[in-house]
Amino acid sequence: MQKTIKLITVSLLVFILGIFYLSLNRSSNYDTKFLVGNKLADIELKGLQSKEFFTNDDFKNNKYTLINFWASWCAPCRVEHPYLMMLSKNKDIKILGINFKDKKINALKFLEELGNPYDYLAKDNYGKQSVNFGIYGIPESILIDSKFNILKKIIGPINAKDIKEIKEIIKS
Repeated sequence: MQKTIKLITVSLLVFILGIFYLSLNRSSNYDTKFLVGNKLADIELKGLQSKEFFTNDDFKNNKYTLINFWASWCAPCRVEHPYLMMLSKNKDIKILGINFKDKKINALKFLEELGNPYDYLAKDNYGKQSVNFGIYGIPESILIDSKFNILKKIIGPINAKDIKEIKEIIKS
């Protein structure tokens, strides 16, 4: 009986240590860069300012579309905003702004204060749509082409380096 208890105890200890060892070698970082090269799933978003819906049909005629997730309460979104304003002047790209877990009045005030770089404005009040895009924080952006291929994923605020890379992608 005592041998059985010792055997069970040792087996349990080996099992626990094995699980612990396997966990050490596993990456716990959430990485969505695997999205690049895949097609974007079907889009169905509510408009921020109206009762309209946006679907893939709204973006199929764009050479390139940058999908940007932002909020008025997001400090890094303020940092990236001037770069979005610069990018909005490029006629080869359209920008879809998806307002994330924000109040409409605050979002509109943000755009009134800093300018509106977006060709389309949508909302994701509860963050459920963002999951479909592989978004886990904001700001994040996804560059797609007219066939909905994901060309680039930007985690964090867009900066001068990102703008340069986006322009290079558009030129090629």
